[in-house]
This record gives sequence, C-alpha cells and structure tokens, in this order.
Amino acid sequence: MATPHAHGSDHPHHDQPAPEHAHQHQHQHGEGGQAAAWQETDPALWFTEGFWDDRYRERPIWSGDVNQRLAETAGELAPGRALDVGCGEGGDAIWLARRGWQVTASDVSPVALERARTAAEAAGVAEAITWEHADGRSDWAPPAGAYDLVTASFLQFPRAELVAFHRKLAAAVAPGGTLLVTAHHADSHAGEGAPFTADLFATAAEMAAGLDLDDSWTVSATDPTREAVFPPGPDGGERMTVRDAVLRAVRHG
Repeated sequence: MATPHAHGSDHPHHDQPAPEHAHQHQHQHGEGGQAAAWQETDPALWFTEGFWDDRYRERPIWSGDVNQRLAETAGELAPGRALDVGCGEGGDAIWLARRGWQVTASDVSPVALERARTAAEAAGVAEAITWEHADGRSDWAPPAGAYDLVTASFLQFPRAELVAFHRKLAAAVAPGGTLLVTAHHADSHAGEGAPFTADLFATAAEMAAGLDLDDSWTVSATDPTREAVFPPGPDGGERMTVRDAVLRAVRHG
C-alpha cells in the first residue's frame, strides 16, 4: 500500500504501501512476506525513515511507472516547476522530467532517494531533478508559492495529521498552479485480511473539507476506481480493481 509511504506507480502507487510513508507508496495483501512487514511492526513506526529504509533495502518496491492519476492530470499541463512529495524510487519525478518539468522530489527514505537518483541518471534526466531528504510529518515545509504542480501520490499519514500536511502542500502552489493528492481509499485497503483500519484513510471529499480552500481555488474531489497490480513491483502481479481518493485543486491568480 504505499500506504505509508508510497511512491510508485501503477501498483497502486504505484500501488504502494500505505501510511506516509507509511508517498506511497504495499498492499500487502498480495504477498505474505510483504504483509508481515506491516503486521509485525508497531503502527507508530510505519511512518518513519527507518521503516522505509528497511523496506527499500529488501528489494525494489515500485514498478517505476508513473502513477495513473498524475499522468491524467499533468498530461494536460504546460511543463514548469514541480514538487513531488514522497517520491519513493522516482517513477513520477522521472516521468515529469522527461516531459520538460524541473522537479524537486522529496522522500523520508535516503535508500529510496539513492535508488531514484540512479534511475534518473539511467533515464538521462538527472539534471532536471533535485532530490531532497525530507519528512513531511516534521516541521519541514516547501517554499510558499514556488511550484506550478505539487503532487503527493499514496503518501498517507495518520488522519489527525492530514490537514496540516495538505495545507503545507497547498501553500507551495504558485498562482495558476495545481495541487494533486492521490491517496488510497479504505474501500480497497482496509478490512478483513489487511493490517490497516479504515480510520487511516480519508475520502477525497474529506481531504477537500479539511483543506477548506477559499474561492481563489477550483477544487475537484473524486474517488475513482482503476486497474492495479498486487503485489506492486517491477515483476508485476495479480491485476485487480482498486479505489483511489483524488483531490485536485487549481489555484487562480
């Protein structure tokens, strides 16, 4: 599930693991060994650098492909300055850079960032991406009004922390820019057999309500389904239908 952190791409985040990085980002319903990482770990640690470093040391986690929701959104935008928060192994950042964006990509895991740098070099876009080690749950905050696109894919935090985190992201959007938050939906990532409870997940409408943006923004909040692969990763897996929570907000001048 990217859940905790997810970064990925069609996996569902890719799928990705879940909580913020608990950005994200491993459904780990699909693979016993991966599920154990969540089930056998104190949930308070799902969101930490150490937890994600351990996961990334084991093997590549994501597919390396762009997340579907980012492709749908950014494919319509003129390239500019982008911020990818919870970038994981760099799939989204590399996709953006290939399309002419100047990207700042951040993640809580130095192991993930090193893998992402290597992938960017192999793709020939290293000069277009700045990698940043950052923990979104800390007092870290991106520069205000600096980016034409701010995206966070499957980078989930405890519900009590979501509003503050999302407000950091919105504050970084430049006039005319776009905020895109794609998260796991409880319909697909909680319940029997999953290590996660529904209270970890917010719907798109709940995320929008928490942000409470003024009329200088146009907001879209949807919970669409898509086809994804579980378990995620370069080798693929079983295809299934999952639901996302997608918040898209465009800031006017």
